[in-house]
Amino acid sequence: MKESCRLIVNGGVLSPGELKYICEAAESLGLDTISFGSRQDIIFPEPVDIEKLRSFDKLQIVAPNQVRTENMVSSYVSSDIFPSTSWLTSDRYLYILEQFKHELKLRVNVTDPKQRLVPLFTGHINFIASEHEDYWYLYIRLPEWKKTVMYPALIYSWDLDKVELAIENMLQEEPENVETIFELVSDAIDTNNRTVDKPLEVPFYPFPYYEGMNRIGDKYWLGLYWRNNRYDLTFLKAMCELCAENKIGKISITPWKSFIVKGIPLQAKLQWEKFLGKFGINVRHSMLELNWHLPVNDKDALNLKKYLVTNFDQNDISTYGLTFGLTNYASSAYHFTSIVVEKNKKPEALSDFVIRDTYNLLYAKNFDPNTCEYIMHVQDVDKVELPGLLMELSQLYFEQLGTEREVVSTKDAIKETTEEKVYQCKDCLTIYNEVYGDITQNIAPNTTFDSLPETYECSLCEAPKSSFEKKVLVK
Repeated sequence: MKESCRLIVNGGVLSPGELKYICEAAESLGLDTISFGSRQDIIFPEPVDIEKLRSFDKLQIVAPNQVRTENMVSSYVSSDIFPSTSWLTSDRYLYILEQFKHELKLRVNVTDPKQRLVPLFTGHINFIASEHEDYWYLYIRLPEWKKTVMYPALIYSWDLDKVELAIENMLQEEPENVETIFELVSDAIDTNNRTVDKPLEVPFYPFPYYEGMNRIGDKYWLGLYWRNNRYDLTFLKAMCELCAENKIGKISITPWKSFIVKGIPLQAKLQWEKFLGKFGINVRHSMLELNWHLPVNDKDALNLKKYLVTNFDQNDISTYGLTFGLTNYASSAYHFTSIVVEKNKKPEALSDFVIRDTYNLLYAKNFDPNTCEYIMHVQDVDKVELPGLLMELSQLYFEQLGTEREVVSTKDAIKETTEEKVYQCKDCLTIYNEVYGDITQNIAPNTTFDSLPETYECSLCEAPKSSFEKKVLVK
């Protein structure tokens, strides 16, 4: 598909006023709909006059074939409505997103590992919340790298933009590994890093149902989804006015070509239901519809999805917790669904023969896309074979659902008598784990506490080595 004009929406979050301004700009260019992208940006589904669009000076525009500017993805959309890390509030997201004022050359994700709506590892730079308040794991996969690797320190919330910009500035040096990046970043900027004391744990959650009016506490949130990813401008402008009337400050775009409005007052529920009814908005799509990721403005992909979903529906198949993606041989995007249907390149036509499309089927290890590992299930199959094969994979998913966690639980039970020795700062409770060392002070992994220099200090509060006491963790 030809590249479309895109608008940057930092972290997928914008105010009703900003969305209304975008709708008015689109209308002035002759459009009657807009679309959403998988990186929570806004896409104009038809060609537009770029120079006329530039007269709307509040918009950050990425024109077709322009030098690449990336949109930052965040899981702000999940906060307050899905499982979350306790310290990572909606306000905290907004403060962090506000730091990033430069045009991004790399894809950046800022996410919570306890939610499932927004993928964790689809960026070049992936900041993932840790259990330590205001500290983030950093996983890096630069454009030429084949694997995602962990940065050897936790990054402080107010250093995220500085670290990302420092990495951008070293791209011309083509760093080949994360150790080189760490050294170059440490030389370039002052940061308030914290040592990694435990590996990132990403719990498995089934993919959530995110459409319709849902109550959380004393508020409602509303998820809206259009099958064709073409959102009517007249409806969106009226919705923005209703948001302003209800004092709703933010609208959030999801990576699934949909959006969520949070903070609807209890007393406004009927008003919103009447509003949706007036515009004939359907908010009761089947889960079979909501868990698909398609390329933007691709009619063939949309038709294939309809064909597959119809087959699922006719066979009364459950796909709860699974996600599906449609892609093709030319796509360079990272997969972020449980199952991927990949369209093959057609061979050159021979004479008058019609060559039908063929597909490959891949699925994520344990059907969890956060593993970033994909297994080839079948190759070069015809379209008519896909429904049956996808139903087989769905059955396999439900058969093994929970098995991995049971295996882990068994291992944990075996390890209950295994003790791990760590040292904890009495002042701030920071842990020194000999396995990880302390990269923030050039202490290599597997360095025993006794062999640390007497000048060693806590990486967080700078308490002396004598302030650490031995602890035994049960594993």
